[in-house]
Amino acid sequence: MSRLTANKKVLLADVAGTAVRAMSGSMVAYQGQVEFKSAGMGGGGGFRAAIRQRVAGESISLMECTGNGRVHLAYRAQDVTVINVQNDTVTVESEHILAVAGELRLDVQFAGLRGMTTGQGLATTKVMGSGQLGIVSDGPLIGLEVVPGQPLVVDPDAYVAGLGNLQMSLVSGVSWRSLVGDGGGEPFSLRFEGHGRVYIQPAER
Repeated sequence: MSRLTANKKVLLADVAGTAVRAMSGSMVAYQGQVEFKSAGMGGGGGFRAAIRQRVAGESISLMECTGNGRVHLAYRAQDVTVINVQNDTVTVESEHILAVAGELRLDVQFAGLRGMTTGQGLATTKVMGSGQLGIVSDGPLIGLEVVPGQPLVVDPDAYVAGLGNLQMSLVSGVSWRSLVGDGGGEPFSLRFEGHGRVYIQPAER
């Protein structure tokens, strides 16, 4: 079984028997007998996901790593985190997906949380099933717990992913960034309720 391990700014993908899907162009080195090919438009989600991908303008492009060996993956010297998913769903901004291992399915949902708040139109991907998800972030990824009765509000530029039974809504009004003198503040914040974990990065896009 293939496995992902985070090593600071490099993701180690040990490929053995099952394929690892990784961001195209993210391989910086590999050892052993490993072959690389395009994972297709849908990134493993099938034809319908591929159509939604084109409509949403999704920027993610995946390659498939097969064989036996170790692949070193990285993207713009960003920090790497591995999230273990067990019969669950992760909603993640597509540009943060570095690699996927195990029985995980990818499906495009809509034009992205940032697209909704800034008009940039980037895609959000739903990752479902069991396996490992390698994520990149600008700075160390921070996991914030969400529990019933204690909603969490985050800056849309900081949002990376959400795991668990979460309900997301947009909160309109003056952002806190405009209150501290930055006129480029977003018109919305993101409010999460339910039970799960929200992952954010400690940097602006």
